[in-house]
Amino acid sequence: MNDPVSRTILLFDIEKYSDRDDVEQTYLRRVLYDIADRALERAGIDETLRQRADRGDSVMELIDAGASVPALLRTLLTEVPARLHGYNRLASSSAQIRLRGVVATGYVAVDEHGGWVGSDLNHACRLLDAPLLRAALRERDNGFALCVSEGVHTGVVRHDHHGIRAAEFHPVTLTSKNGPLRAWLHGPVPSGATDHGGTGAGEAPVPGTSGDVPAPGSPATAAPAAPAQTPAAPASPGTGGVVFDFGGGSPRFGGSLVAGDQHGVSGGQVTGDVHLGGTAGEGA
Repeated sequence: MNDPVSRTILLFDIEKYSDRDDVEQTYLRRVLYDIADRALERAGIDETLRQRADRGDSVMELIDAGASVPALLRTLLTEVPARLHGYNRLASSSAQIRLRGVVATGYVAVDEHGGWVGSDLNHACRLLDAPLLRAALRERDNGFALCVSEGVHTGVVRHDHHGIRAAEFHPVTLTSKNGPLRAWLHGPVPSGATDHGGTGAGEAPVPGTSGDVPAPGSPATAAPAAPAQTPAAPASPGTGGVVFDFGGGSPRFGGSLVAGDQHGVSGGQVTGDVHLGGTAGEGA
């Protein structure tokens, strides 16, 4: 295996891809490729600066670390929604396309079979598959929901670069079998799922969370009893942080399992944090 190298990671996934027939899926894949190519070109990232893996309903781009991340984010926030609108206004209801997207940074290595390996890649795939991001997309009228990793927020977003308004990104925390994952969601947090940093990394997850359903507010400490012969005051409800949980299962990227020692990625067995092969495959 080659030494890990620093890369910007861009992921796209089509909503409800497996609900379509073969003809519709073929059309949606063509649209996805066109959107990804045009967005990267507009950001000044040509084919010599990126590598692509096709996962059927999803596409992954590993981008050279020297490419501009602010330019990429500006393009994703403007070009992608505009192109989605252009396609969808002329498409039938069965051919509508809506996308989830993730931008992250980290180290990725290439193994002897051409597969991509790295825990940073693993985390990015888990963000893409998070119930929170799926719920956010359901509430987006522009057809695009974007999440960035903590590293991208710290290095780029929080500095309020031109065209990238830090105030439009909100902190969210996801739980996985490896612990909490911190990220930043562009646009409103889904209804009933607000988490503005109340449950950060290292804090215990809120009990009772599962899948897309947020945990209810944790009750606050009961108020002290009133003087004798007066009934004790009831406990007042509190508002606990919300943590999204993957339900203990392995994350999926484009229908393939992404985790250690799993089966199902391109039909083979994976040992390690992440192994997403370079060959095309149809996602779920």
